[in-house]
Amino acid sequence: MSGATLRSWLLDPAPASRRQARLGRWYRSWRSLSRNGLAMAGLAIVLALVAIAIAAPLLADPAAATQQFLPARLQFFSRAHPFGTDELGRDIFARIVFGARITLTIVALVSVIVVPVGLGIGLPAGYFGGAVDAVLMRITDIFLAFPRLVLALAFAAALGPGIENAVVAIALTAWPPYARLARAETLTRRDAEFVQAAVLQGASHARILLSQIVPLCLSSVLIRLTLDMAGIIITAAGLGFLGLGTQPPAPEWGAMVASGRQVLLDQWWVATIPGAAIFITSVGFNLLGDGLRDVADSRAA
Repeated sequence: MSGATLRSWLLDPAPASRRQARLGRWYRSWRSLSRNGLAMAGLAIVLALVAIAIAAPLLADPAAATQQFLPARLQFFSRAHPFGTDELGRDIFARIVFGARITLTIVALVSVIVVPVGLGIGLPAGYFGGAVDAVLMRITDIFLAFPRLVLALAFAAALGPGIENAVVAIALTAWPPYARLARAETLTRRDAEFVQAAVLQGASHARILLSQIVPLCLSSVLIRLTLDMAGIIITAAGLGFLGLGTQPPAPEWGAMVASGRQVLLDQWWVATIPGAAIFITSVGFNLLGDGLRDVADSRAA
């Protein structure tokens, strides 16, 4: 099938199958996203981060990221050390590259936790209403009453340092917005005709929620997740900065900023390079999330 034929098939206003309709909808969304220059820049940053994390052993020596070499400490940019070295002689470029793996691991693990938890609380609250809604939403409000970073610090301090505990602490503070969003989406759809038709066919409440409502909520939830990834990264870096996240000698970006603050005035690159990595990655996810939100809004319109 040629490119023109495939494009015509995807844009057919009267698709012949559910598969054609789904692929056509994705293609239209991609065309709308590709017209947004800032969104494409964000996508490029995110894809570059993923590529760097996957190809980390090919880009840098793992030993240079963790092993100390004091004679080479605090060196400026050079051919051997493109981003210089830190206070223990470790190559900052290698630590940035391998730190991308830690950052993506935290983001992925938090995402896997918060989306099911948010949906598991928001969907029943919106679908059943009444006492169920009141209890679940008051629990959500309790978590929303505290600043996310402060609450994450409290959980991390109680659980102890480490990447697993940091993921749990961040996830415990990140799920409430997804519960509120899932509840709002469910409230607008629980009385829809297709839901009433499923009820008349004898479908259980669980089946209605999973097969009828969840697919309609996922797009909004995923867009919110993309926008929240910058906050997740910054929170993880904050925990690492305070020594409550990934522990040395693992090359976590927040911990790298913390170790470089003591020499910030004279050897600025030790803290500035990982700080720039956090900033660029956060901007990339924000730009991509904004673009996805614009696509969803245009489809809704």
